[in-house]
Amino acid sequence: MNLSRERMLDRAKARDRRYDGRFLTGVTSTGIYCLPSCPARQPRDSNVEHFADPAAARAAGLRPCKRCRPDEFYRGRDPDLELAVAAAGAMRRGSVQSVAQAARELGIGTTKLTELFRHYYHASPAAYLAAGRHERACELLRESDRRVLDIALAVGCESLSAFHESFRRHAGLAPSEFRALREATRFVLALPAGWNRTAFLAHLGRDRDSACERVEDNALVKTLVAAGVPLRLDVELQARRAVCRVESATGAVLAPDAVFAAHGAVVRLLSLRQGASGFERHVAALGLARLTRGGRGTRVWLTADPFEALVWSIVGQQVHLQFAFALRRRLVERCGLPLGRMFAHPTPEQVADLEPADLRAMQFSQRKAEYLIGCARRIARGEFDLDGLGELPVPALRAALAAQRGLGPWSAEYVAMRGFGRSDCGLPGDVAVRAGLQSLFELPRRPTQVEAEAWMRTFSPWRSLAVVHLCRQPRVPS
Repeated sequence: MNLSRERMLDRAKARDRRYDGRFLTGVTSTGIYCLPSCPARQPRDSNVEHFADPAAARAAGLRPCKRCRPDEFYRGRDPDLELAVAAAGAMRRGSVQSVAQAARELGIGTTKLTELFRHYYHASPAAYLAAGRHERACELLRESDRRVLDIALAVGCESLSAFHESFRRHAGLAPSEFRALREATRFVLALPAGWNRTAFLAHLGRDRDSACERVEDNALVKTLVAAGVPLRLDVELQARRAVCRVESATGAVLAPDAVFAAHGAVVRLLSLRQGASGFERHVAALGLARLTRGGRGTRVWLTADPFEALVWSIVGQQVHLQFAFALRRRLVERCGLPLGRMFAHPTPEQVADLEPADLRAMQFSQRKAEYLIGCARRIARGEFDLDGLGELPVPALRAALAAQRGLGPWSAEYVAMRGFGRSDCGLPGDVAVRAGLQSLFELPRRPTQVEAEAWMRTFSPWRSLAVVHLCRQPRVPS
């Protein structure tokens, strides 16, 4: 098992799912054996023995736990995952109208369902249900002329006022304003209370020479390809609102699909669906309010699309930030479409047309060039459905990313966080995160990756936001 008894006892007490499959906990007083993540009451240490697999536990006269079902796990089944996936599918389809109904149909309690969604989808069941309703409502508003009230009822909202409130929270627009994007190139998004404009502009303005985003005063210019069209987005930040304008590269009239896609990109960039208040209350209750001092209202700022996050995750591997900026800038200028004095961030298809030698000439390492072009080509050929990963549970999302050559655990976690908005990604191997932990907790030395992983559990289920704030902490001199 290659783990000390103390480590196994500790991981079982933490109900750490990541250790499922590495050992089994045998309880001699009850005669059962369990997975480390078993939710049953913890036994006394003196009544615990550890086993490598079910056969060893059965040979000792123990029987499998009926709550965590370890034998099914070792046969390749994860019953909890199956429950979570079934509930998520029902919510996306709209076949359940409430969290209570979803739990009831699965034969579990709402507390158990919440635990499953926090682990597998980094969201509460209520938030996941609301997001599914929002996506279905957007589709009906884009593609039909049905009354807003009828759409609200069709997606499962009990009242028009509740529908309006939820829709505005997700889209920054009222439903009628969203529908009006069919014929508009300007829209005004409502910003949530406490949203941190300074932090947003600082994040997007980190590279002052960026070819695909520029920050000036209280405005952002972002260039990208949306719905196959090169676009320029101008986002002017005012008090509690963002005034957005969309232009094509040629000045041609934009199709509705392009404007809707531009709206989606802005919502991602502004992280309108990523709250901060729960995390801030959590750290304050722990006596760690100093972590958010000077940065309250900061969010996990997402990239305009998942491919941008993937590019960042490869470009930024094992280099300092300024050099990563330079590499990304050269890539964008080399194969992105020009929009005035800027360039649209390249698509996978555009990167796929490059050869490693093209990137080597821009100071990419051979490995990094192969990784980036290889991923882009697999996406372009349809072998790697990057955008489709968004519906997967987090373990499957991480596994699908890590299966790509060049995407290790750090890159997979980064893309899950910045590209897909997963809220409980800890990045324990990140040097800046470990330095931030040392500063925050006044540790005598920088924690190891294993130690950082343990410290980061302090912030669950908001570890992604903790990463953002830890990277802001002053460094302790080496």
